[in-house]
Amino acid sequence: MRIELRYVEFMPKALEPGVLYVSEKYQTAAHLCACGCGEKIRTPLGPAEWAVTEDAAGPSLWPSVGSWQRPCRSHYVIYNGGVRWAGQWNNEEVLAGRDYEIKQRQTYYASRAPKGLWVRFWTWLRTLFGAK
Repeated sequence: MRIELRYVEFMPKALEPGVLYVSEKYQTAAHLCACGCGEKIRTPLGPAEWAVTEDAAGPSLWPSVGSWQRPCRSHYVIYNGGVRWAGQWNNEEVLAGRDYEIKQRQTYYASRAPKGLWVRFWTWLRTLFGAK
């Protein structure tokens, strides 16, 4: 199956097979499950979520898509306009993967949180005098 990239502002109600829809405005992507079951797969885009890239070979969506709440339980990566199937995960692996994603998001957003006034002052003071 080949996947083409289509930029949209709003996701269409009816998705076409073989199309990865991306709304840059709303930072989201959607496509029909690669297994052919017809389920809509939605992925948020952002530094702590999924990323879409495109080159001459076609679009890529990373990390993998795991349809764990769907009957098909498909697991795949969209890479260079194609589908690369990944191994099935058991329930323990799914839970561990979700925990990992939560921790990754928490770490990312904690690193982006504004620091307190004292910490910012101390950091500025140390850089002023060349301390690390």
